Amino acid sequence: MAYFVTGGTGFLGRNLIDLLLRREGTIHVLVRAASKAKFAALVAERWPDQAARLVAVTGDLAKPRLGVAPAVLARLKGTITQLFHLGAIYDLTNEDQAGQAAANVEGTRHAIGFAEAVGAGCFHHTSSIAAAGLYRGWWREDMFDDWEANAHPYYQTKHEAERIVRDACRIPWRIYRPGVVIGHSQTGEIDKIDGPYIFFKLILQLRRMLPQWVSLLGIEGGFLNIVPVDYVTAAMDALAHKQGLDRRCFHLTNPKHHRVGEVVNIFARAAGAPEFALRIDARMFNLIPPGLRSMVANLPPVRSIIDAVLGGYGIPRQALRFFNYPTRFENRETAKALKGTGIACPQLAAYAGFVWDYWERHLNPELFKDRSLAGAVRGRVVVVTGGTSGIGLATAEKIAGAGATTVICARKQAELDATQAALRAKGLDVHAYSVDVADPASCDAFVAAVLRDHGRVDILVNNAGRSIRRSVHLSYDRFHDFERTMAVNYFGALRLIMGFLPRMAERKFGQIINVLSIGVQVNQPRFSAYVASKAALGAFARCAQPEFHHRNITFTNVYMPLVRTPMIAPTKLYDHIPTLNPDQAADLIVKGIIERPKRVATRLGNMGEILWAAAPDITNILFNTTYRLFPDSAAAQGAGSGEIPAPSGEAMALAALTSGLHW
Repeated sequence: MAYFVTGGTGFLGRNLIDLLLRREGTIHVLVRAASKAKFAALVAERWPDQAARLVAVTGDLAKPRLGVAPAVLARLKGTITQLFHLGAIYDLTNEDQAGQAAANVEGTRHAIGFAEAVGAGCFHHTSSIAAAGLYRGWWREDMFDDWEANAHPYYQTKHEAERIVRDACRIPWRIYRPGVVIGHSQTGEIDKIDGPYIFFKLILQLRRMLPQWVSLLGIEGGFLNIVPVDYVTAAMDALAHKQGLDRRCFHLTNPKHHRVGEVVNIFARAAGAPEFALRIDARMFNLIPPGLRSMVANLPPVRSIIDAVLGGYGIPRQALRFFNYPTRFENRETAKALKGTGIACPQLAAYAGFVWDYWERHLNPELFKDRSLAGAVRGRVVVVTGGTSGIGLATAEKIAGAGATTVICARKQAELDATQAALRAKGLDVHAYSVDVADPASCDAFVAAVLRDHGRVDILVNNAGRSIRRSVHLSYDRFHDFERTMAVNYFGALRLIMGFLPRMAERKFGQIINVLSIGVQVNQPRFSAYVASKAALGAFARCAQPEFHHRNITFTNVYMPLVRTPMIAPTKLYDHIPTLNPDQAADLIVKGIIERPKRVATRLGNMGEILWAAAPDITNILFNTTYRLFPDSAAAQGAGSGEIPAPSGEAMALAALTSGLHW
């Protein structure tokens, strides 16, 4: 017995060869001349002990009789008992009609010609459920001409290829229509991201943003028939070797059809992400006249918005046309033929965890990005305000150590000189400028000097800040507290942004990182002046971001927890409270530089934000209770350096439980 396989180096082909190697006989694999080395490497990696049984046959799907040399045809004649035709283009995002027709239609015609030339015992054609088009209802295995035509080239070419087998193949044939093939049910292995995988980036981002218990609102969508590769290939192998099944078609599908929303939830559960508990049936949109839907969807602004949203989650626009897929597939004849073999399609929920885990470890596009700080800042000009101590110094050292031209600034020249000398002694490229960010003229002079000396600024880290911890009732006659915090934290940072933005916009690259406060998320008492100023800067960034999105400029707000720096030293209460250290705080800024997100926040901060949004009255009562647990400092009370009582045991326990909050 000898086999011949087209598409043997593809995903289905490799898994089928795994099973054929358990049987006796030689396996001939069609390989293009340019891919022979690749095939040899695959054999050495996957089947090293079976190399002698795997024979590469040079050829090409695009040529008659697969472009196999006459001498090879003569040698193979009468020896091939089973020919498996798996070679095809499967890409729903590919709109190339000619390219898909050449591979899927003409490739099938050429494979049949080859099979007849060598006198193959049976031609096994791998079709697809796409051969049904967009048929509405249940599609049986004996149905073919009832298909509902679809303009997408993949659907058309798979239907036409199957027609050629039915009408033109003069040797025995069998047709297999797999469902949406995904990874192995025991290992999760797959080599291509399509089908339900297009939702994985969305699921991953939801997992990062929200706790798993949050319920979301989504859309239900049409049907997906999902099958693991090991079921498909096991069924093909078994059916191919069973007598009496010629000239029949088999649905290698799952008896259980899942709606799109259900599939997303199954994988969200496997990923530990929040699920879409409430799902709107997308068929409701059918109430809108098709002409009106099409007109609105094709308006340039609407198309731009749709493309931007889908692109952000890695979902191709072409996927929308299949969102309400209407077809379900009956496979009773296949189940009858497989009876007694032990081969059955496992349920998606049982192996979704393996599929997700394999994707996250091996195929997640983020894995192939340069995730290092050096990759993000090498050769860049980065400005860090407040760079002589605390968070700013730790950040500047990390950035300079990664190869950036680093500019630090602060008010005191002596501290600047000492910091610059210390960093340069470590071999770091650091430049120091004196600036008072509360003084608009000083800010303008600083911007001009940096642009003159370095030509541009690629990343601006607005870290310099002023904090005041004082209850409102102690601030009635201290309006200047609010003015001073706004001058530094908002107007000063804004002055620098407005100074560096024009050059960034010209070059169509840049990032503004604003070091805000976790207090902006949780609205903590005693920090009304400080939080208001930071919130203003954050609001500016959120409003400005859409204006500069097309210029590749990112605004990143970092909601920083409490950090042990000179800024909090006057508040002696914090001597008793756990905090982040400057190095840990700098890591949050580094995360913002590498990933370029819109926000960087801790889980504690996100939780506080959700509590305020979901239950503001309860949250207000809770914070009123905690407000009374922690006293104002002696300075805030106007007592100079006088002592205040040590925090109570309850206060210390709460501070330990909520490490990072500004109490």
